[in-house]
Amino acid sequence: SWKADLRIGSAQLELFSFPAPAMRPSHPEATGLRHLAFAVANLEPVIIRLEAAGVAVEPIRIDPYTDQRFTFFRDPDGLPLELYEAP
Repeated sequence: SWKADLRIGSAQLELFSFPAPAMRPSHPEATGLRHLAFAVANLEPVIIRLEAAGVAVEPIRIDPYTDQRFTFFRDPDGLPLELYEAP
């Protein structure tokens, strides 16, 4: 597998591959957008607010490449949304 981060100004595009990816939550044959990621200064206050609104949030994980903390939750259509702590 590999990972590449492309930055232009304040925008970042992350490209990655997995040798044996898990099935996608919807339309496994589809290509394109897999999920959206949003940078936050601190995960905990955002997670507390989401959970207070009834949103299920996954446990915080640490990216082995960047050491950044991140988590996922799903939008109303089931698309995974990522929150990560910006450096």
